[in-house]
Amino acid sequence: MTFNQIVADIKRNVFHPIYLLHGEEEYFIDELSDLLEKSVLSDEEKEFNQSILYGKETDSETIVAEAKRYPMMANHNVILVKEAQNIKNFEALDAYAKNPLNSTVLVICHKYKKFDGRKAFAKIAGKIGVVFESKTLYDSEVEGWIESYLKTKGYFINPPAKRLIAESIGTNLSRLVKELDKVMITESPGATINEDLVQKNIGISKEFNVFELNKAIGDRDILKCNKIINHFAANPKANPFVLTSAMMYRNFTQLIKYHYLENKSDKSVAAALKVSPFYVKDTIRAAKNYSIRQLVNAVDAIHDADLKSKGIGASGMTEREIMREMIYKILH
Repeated sequence: MTFNQIVADIKRNVFHPIYLLHGEEEYFIDELSDLLEKSVLSDEEKEFNQSILYGKETDSETIVAEAKRYPMMANHNVILVKEAQNIKNFEALDAYAKNPLNSTVLVICHKYKKFDGRKAFAKIAGKIGVVFESKTLYDSEVEGWIESYLKTKGYFINPPAKRLIAESIGTNLSRLVKELDKVMITESPGATINEDLVQKNIGISKEFNVFELNKAIGDRDILKCNKIINHFAANPKANPFVLTSAMMYRNFTQLIKYHYLENKSDKSVAAALKVSPFYVKDTIRAAKNYSIRQLVNAVDAIHDADLKSKGIGASGMTEREIMREMIYKILH
């Protein structure tokens, strides 16, 4: 089942005896577990019929014991197991999964990594309940997700603001939601979020960000590149190098792909590179300024800088020096 299908079922009061929520992206797991916590029982029923357990503090035997309890003055007994990736002897849950109580809603939140689908619990849960893998978004999916999330809340966003947020924050959905909520608090539903609102409420500079850096590199604007990396070096928490290098790497690999496209029409380029049509002209202009060999060398320079930022071959270089060296190698 998809995330939206599971949400729709919960809102229709269709509950399953077991939910195995697992994967690298914590946001979807938290959303589903929170929704189940709010929806299955009323506030009065929760006192006797809801248990919240944590993987580091519990064990499989305790979970089974709680799951086998019948509800008191309610239709369901809810067991929320958070941090389930820390549970030892998980196999002890297999026997319960084979014969669960229909009145129990057992929610297993297995975060930060994929649950082994070959294990018996996953196979059984898939037959009688819900198994949902919460996957990290690809970089190319972030802008669309931002737009969809805001739309569900009754807001709109223009392409520059959308890309500014995506390029600056990346695929961390929990942080994205936190920052987007900051903007929505200041605006009424129906408003369109622009770059000024992003800068004012989220603190992302509309002049000094990863998107503008990629654009300046594409235009071979050495002065602007240096201004941006100096800003990054002075504000490392707001502009972590690991995110900067990842976004630059993505940008240059897209430019390499562009060179190999047979159909270079705007529509075809947007579809092939998974970028907004709004930014196709930037991509085409940048690609014309770099040969394939130069682009490959740029990717190598980014990779080398990434290693140095992690202390490999850096020889005591500061982050500012690493970034300057990287930009120099790309532009010369």
